[in-house]
Amino acid sequence: MAEILVAIEHRKQSLAEVSLQMLSKGRQLCDQTGDELVAVVMGRVASGYAERLARWADRVLVARNDKAGESLAEPCQKVLTSIIKERKPRLVLIGHSSFGMDLAPALAVAVNAPLATDCISIGIENGAISVTRSIYNGKVNAQLSFTQVDTVIITGRVGEFTAEECNKRGKVEEIDVSWDEAFPYKQFQGYIEQPSRGVDITQSDILVSVGRGIKEKENIKIAESLAEALGAVVACSRPVIDNGWLSAERQVGLSGKTVKPKLYMAIGISGAFQHMVGMKGSRMIVAINKDSRAPIFDIADYGIVDDVLKVLPELTKQIVELKG
Repeated sequence: MAEILVAIEHRKQSLAEVSLQMLSKGRQLCDQTGDELVAVVMGRVASGYAERLARWADRVLVARNDKAGESLAEPCQKVLTSIIKERKPRLVLIGHSSFGMDLAPALAVAVNAPLATDCISIGIENGAISVTRSIYNGKVNAQLSFTQVDTVIITGRVGEFTAEECNKRGKVEEIDVSWDEAFPYKQFQGYIEQPSRGVDITQSDILVSVGRGIKEKENIKIAESLAEALGAVVACSRPVIDNGWLSAERQVGLSGKTVKPKLYMAIGISGAFQHMVGMKGSRMIVAINKDSRAPIFDIADYGIVDDVLKVLPELTKQIVELKG
């Protein structure tokens, strides 16, 4: 039986959301092909995650080792290289996080396997692995296919795949991963957290997110009025942060936060792929933009083509009246 292997990332006693997304995608592929899904979790606290991972995977390999921890890619690459050479999985899935971007290229070289990064779709058909990558700032989607290779390594874009719940009872197996090699050129010193100002946009059910189309800082008050009427939190796209209009903790997107609210209102946001990566999992998306060709309308459930500075006050007024 062929295997699909998922390399699990964890940090500060928490599994990375992108790893759960990769597990869920791997489960979907294995259910389609009949392959076995194998999750590999590494580090001194790895066994603490095993039972949860077994809800998706047929087999969980626990590599408990102080060197193969949650921060440095090199020790994890040593573990995965050994496992891949021994088990020869058909496919290796890794999240396209900063950790995954560090790990995957070196791993591909070590096991002499082809690598596709930042993929937005992954499939297997007639034994061939196919992926789609977004290139040229999201203007073009490139489709690639791999045939006649033992193993393919793929990193999946953060937020592109849904972490669907599963209730399997996979087997948990501890493996020996001891070695003497050290990595003196890179050492983990600790985490530096950005100071929080008390706003966590990932926890809000409703987000009113503003972009360049809001035009100037003073106009954000209009979006704040709408957010107050909806019981929402104000978020934003990258240009708003670059202009210093809102704090960085409110940014949605590839260089910000990934959000999945019940309602996401994109106000004056054109929809560059870097932003859509962070919010396309929202249950309902409402876009307001004066450019009818803006990419945001491609994923929006509802769209209004008009000047946001005209629409928002009227929309706020209507919502206040409806709420009595």
